[in-house]
Amino acid sequence: MNLYGGALTPENLVYLAGAFYVAGLAITHQIILRLFILAGTGIYLIYYATLGESPLWEAIYVSMLIGLANLGGLTSLIARRSRFAIPRAHADIYDDFPHLPPGDFRALMKRAKRYTVTRDKQVTTEGEAGDRLYFVLKGATLVRKGEQAFVLPSKLFLGEVAFLTGVPSSASAWLEEGVEVLEWRFDDLRRKCARTPRFRLALEAAISLDLAAKVARSMGRNSVHVDDIPKPMIEALSRVGQV
Repeated sequence: MNLYGGALTPENLVYLAGAFYVAGLAITHQIILRLFILAGTGIYLIYYATLGESPLWEAIYVSMLIGLANLGGLTSLIARRSRFAIPRAHADIYDDFPHLPPGDFRALMKRAKRYTVTRDKQVTTEGEAGDRLYFVLKGATLVRKGEQAFVLPSKLFLGEVAFLTGVPSSASAWLEEGVEVLEWRFDDLRRKCARTPRFRLALEAAISLDLAAKVARSMGRNSVHVDDIPKPMIEALSRVGQV
């Protein structure tokens, strides 16, 4: 079957398919890259099917496999970035994780335990290894680091230094009764990070930004010297049990 005529020649068809491949590989945006490669593959399929008196079936089969693999990856990318990936049970807090794509947010929430603290409790101890990462959704957190103590607002991670570096916690932290929190086990998150580097990079980026903001707040006007905290509060904190 010969469909060629005028400017539509086999040579030009090959050039057009190659142009799509080159343009796609020159683009860093993954979805656009895959769309260009998919278009190039489609043109190659037309070329192999119409070049001679009979289709070049071997080349067609290989190109179809390449196209299907590319289409699968494209579908996965679109699904990961679609808001339909956000679990309904946690849709109310997605905006608290603006740097996580919906797919990675879904994976993170799948491993989270979400609950409200029923009594004051200590969640990290300075100088001791931790095994859990927390994110405070609602309520305040009291933190003590060395001879400084400060109150942090909600929407922050706790235990992130120990999670990222594997070293002991850099501060002690207490959650008040009524605080709503998300909790993850280190080993569970690390297994997911090891399996999915993309998820690891997204999570580490979110934690790093949170850590930078927390350092800035801790050096601000909410920071007070331990000697300036009322003694009854210090005594009360010392009686709070660590999880």
